[in-house]
Amino acid sequence: MIDDALRAQDRHQLRQIVAGMSEGVILIESDHSIAWANAAACAMHGVDDAAGLGRTAAQYRKRFELRYRNHHKVAPANYPIDRAISGEAFSDLVVEVIPKANPQAHWVHRVRSLVLTNAKEEPDGLALIFADVTDWASAEQRFEKAFNANPAPAVICRLDDLRYVRVNHGFLEMTGFEREHVIGRSTYELDVLDQADRKDLAIERLGAGETIPQMEAQIRLPGGGSKLVIVAGQPIEIGDDACMLFTFIDLEPRRQAETALRQSEERFAKAFRMTPVPTLVCDLRQFQVTDVNDAFTSATGYGSDELLGRPLEDIGFLEPERMRAHVAAALEKTGGLQNVEYRIWRKDGQVIDCLVSAETVQIQGAPCFLMALLDITHRKQSEIELVSAIEAVMEDASWLSQTLVEKIANVRRGSAPDRGARLADLTPRERDVLGLICEGLADKEIAARLKVAPSTIRNHVVKLYSKLDVHSRSEAIVWARERAVFGGARRAQEKPKT
Repeated sequence: MIDDALRAQDRHQLRQIVAGMSEGVILIESDHSIAWANAAACAMHGVDDAAGLGRTAAQYRKRFELRYRNHHKVAPANYPIDRAISGEAFSDLVVEVIPKANPQAHWVHRVRSLVLTNAKEEPDGLALIFADVTDWASAEQRFEKAFNANPAPAVICRLDDLRYVRVNHGFLEMTGFEREHVIGRSTYELDVLDQADRKDLAIERLGAGETIPQMEAQIRLPGGGSKLVIVAGQPIEIGDDACMLFTFIDLEPRRQAETALRQSEERFAKAFRMTPVPTLVCDLRQFQVTDVNDAFTSATGYGSDELLGRPLEDIGFLEPERMRAHVAAALEKTGGLQNVEYRIWRKDGQVIDCLVSAETVQIQGAPCFLMALLDITHRKQSEIELVSAIEAVMEDASWLSQTLVEKIANVRRGSAPDRGARLADLTPRERDVLGLICEGLADKEIAARLKVAPSTIRNHVVKLYSKLDVHSRSEAIVWARERAVFGGARRAQEKPKT
C-alpha cells in the first residue's frame, strides 16, 4: 500500500513537471492503456484532453492515420505507441499525423520513446515525447520540391562525413547515374572536383564549410569517360546537418560545338587550299583580304604577301569604282553574288575576263565573304570569233539548215544574257518581217513580199533591233532561232503560186 501511494505521488509530481512543457508527453501504463497526456500532446493531435487520443493503442490507431515522409502509410505494428509497448527504444522518428475525423488537418511529429522505472530501476510505464516539426517539415518539403525541380544539376553532401544526402534529376540526367549510386557515397568515391583547375582551394573551402567559387572540373561517368563541367559549392543546412550544395553547368555541348567547329574549319581550310578555282577571303566590313589560295595567286600573278591585309580596291586587279559598290550592295541584299562578269587585271597588266561569285560566311566568328573567279577569257574569244564568222556568212542565211542554226543559238545561249523582249511583244507586222529575215531575204525582197515600200521595211527593222536589243541581222536570226521562229516553217505554210 505504501509503495502504491509513493508511486501515485511520483506520477502526480511527474505530471506537474511535464504539464507546462512545450514538448508533448503521453504516459502509457503497464497495461498498455493511455494514462495521461499533457496539453501540448493534446494540441499536437487536435484534441482537448487525453480521452480524445483514445484509451488504448488500438483506439489511437482508429482515430489517427500516420504516414512516413515519403507518404507511405505506417503499418499498425509500427505506430510509435505500439513500438514503445513492444519495448523498442527509438528517437527522431518523424511521422505525419492525420486525424481520421478531419483529414484536412495534419501535423508532423518527431517522436522518441522513454521507459519509466521505479526506485528499484524496474520498468514502471512508458512515455512518448513529441515535438511539433510541422513548420520545419513544410520548409523541408518546399526545399525538396525546389531542389528536385531545379533543372540545374545539383548534389548535396553532408560535411561531417562528406557523404551525399541529396541528388536532383538534373544531375542524374547529366551524368547517367542512378539515385542509389549517388546517395550515401562519399566525395572520394564520386569526386565532383576531379581535375578542377583550383582543386586545392576547393578542398580547403569544402573542409572549412565555405563557399567554393566556380571552376572547371570533370565528372567521371558510370559508363566510362568523363564530362566537362563548371562546379560551384554553397554551404547550407539540411535539418541539423551542415552540408555543401554543389551545382553544375554542363560544358559538354560547348566542347562538342568547339570540336565540331574546329573540324569544320579544318575541312574548309583544306578544301580552300586544294580547290582549282581562284578564291580569296575578305573581311566583310573593311573589304580587306584575309586569305587567298594558290589558284588565285597563280591566276592573278600576285603573291600572297601582296594581297593579305590590303583592301580590294587598293590592289588594282578589279575595277574599283564598280566593284566595291556592286559587291557590297549584292552581299547586303541577298548575301551573295553569282556569275557577274568583271574584267580582271593581272599583275603583269594582262586583262582577263572572269565571272565573279561571292558568298558571305562566318570564319572564327568574324563576318567575311568568299570571292571566286572563273576565267572565261578563252570562251569569250571563241564566241566572238564564232559570231564574227556567222555575221560573215549571214548575208544569205537561207542555205543554213535549221539544225545548224539551232546549234549556233545554243552556243550563244550558254554565254549571252537572256534578251528582255518576247515574241508576244512584237506587232504582227514585226513578226512577219522577223520571219522573212530568218528566211534570208534582204529588205527589198521583204518589201516586195509584203507589198510595202522599202523604207517601211527599214523602219520595221530598226524597231525590231531596238526591241530585241540586237545590232545585226545575224543577231536577230539567232534571237529568233532561240525562240523557235523559223522562216522555213513560214514558207511551208504559204500557198504555192499558180
